[in-house]
Amino acid sequence: MDIARPEFKQQKRRRQTVIVAAVVLGVAAVSVGVSRLKPAAPEVERGTVWTDTVKRGPMLRQVRGTGSLVPSQEAVRQIPAETEATVVRIRMLPGSQVTANTILLEMSNPQTEQAAVDAELQLKAAEAEYQSLRVKLESDLMNQKAGAATVHADDAQAQRQAQTDKALYELGVISGLAYKSSKDKADELTTRNDLENQVLMADERAIESQMAQEQDKVDQMRTLAELKQKQLDALKVRAGIDGVLVDLPLQVGQHVLPGTMLAKVVEPNHLMATLKIAETQARDVQIGEPASVDTHNGEIAGTVMRVDPAVQNGTVTVDVKLTGELPKGARPDLSVDGTIDLERMQDVLYVGRPAFGQENSTISLFKLNPDGQGAVRVPVKVGRASVNSIQVIEGLHEGDTVILSDMSRWDNTDRIRLE
Repeated sequence: MDIARPEFKQQKRRRQTVIVAAVVLGVAAVSVGVSRLKPAAPEVERGTVWTDTVKRGPMLRQVRGTGSLVPSQEAVRQIPAETEATVVRIRMLPGSQVTANTILLEMSNPQTEQAAVDAELQLKAAEAEYQSLRVKLESDLMNQKAGAATVHADDAQAQRQAQTDKALYELGVISGLAYKSSKDKADELTTRNDLENQVLMADERAIESQMAQEQDKVDQMRTLAELKQKQLDALKVRAGIDGVLVDLPLQVGQHVLPGTMLAKVVEPNHLMATLKIAETQARDVQIGEPASVDTHNGEIAGTVMRVDPAVQNGTVTVDVKLTGELPKGARPDLSVDGTIDLERMQDVLYVGRPAFGQENSTISLFKLNPDGQGAVRVPVKVGRASVNSIQVIEGLHEGDTVILSDMSRWDNTDRIRLE
């Protein structure tokens, strides 16, 4: 016969209560511990990041821009039409090597041709009239000189006669009346001789004036004839310089007006580089600073010769004069990359330029741990920047290694692991 033991039931109930309480306490403790754990650092493949080490020493500040080679102003000849004309023949095509006397195209204008002939005839008529007047005036002058010579001879004879009569008068051979008559005649002829000389000089000046006026007419006709001949010659359009014909936007039969651009010729060995520099970087560019232009087939040394004061589409145009030898293949409109040296900073802390971050600002970078297995985010204050490097002011020390590549995917974490 079984005997009821109520104390066993109470002990069993107490054990169950203790076990349940222990389980609840354990679960709570685990929950609290887990809640206090930091999230695991994300893994980043080491080969996908770009790192650099902080260094101390001189840093060359540079700016970079893209652009193209263009002819310098003295190496470009744009040929405008001087008269209204019609294109009758195109003798050279763009890309052709030309010399100064190479005829690029021929044009026709009957009015210009007739005007040149008329101007030449007018010049010949003016020259003939000039020669006719010169002969007439020279003949009149000779007659005047002959008359003056006669009076001069009579004057000389009268002077000698007066001297002779004076001597005879003093000897008492002739009377005083005869001597006085001889002397009066000599004085009269002297006066006439002086007047003739004055008239002769006045005639010579008048002849010079008339001939000068006639010469001015001849020169005017000659200038007009040369102008018309020049306009006629301009119908055969010549290159004017040795170089390459780069543009000839005309067709046979096309009618052009004065001032229409007919052709463009450049000297390929006289080129300069035109670079587009971001406006945020162009503020420090100064005329005379050294530069280097990469044509993708060689680099050319140069100097900054002009900085455009205007900003277009966020860039500033900088012209670079090329001082080095042009590599093969250098030609107008060739795309190039240019680098301009701004200054060489001495004894500064610097690191490679990160993917994001402007100069004179505070940025965040991942700095590698000493073991190189992980990295933590640190704020870094940076100063002046160059093309490939940037000055470090605060936040890093010489020898620190940081990640420079784009880490925007991990903006929400302060630690990463490198695998």
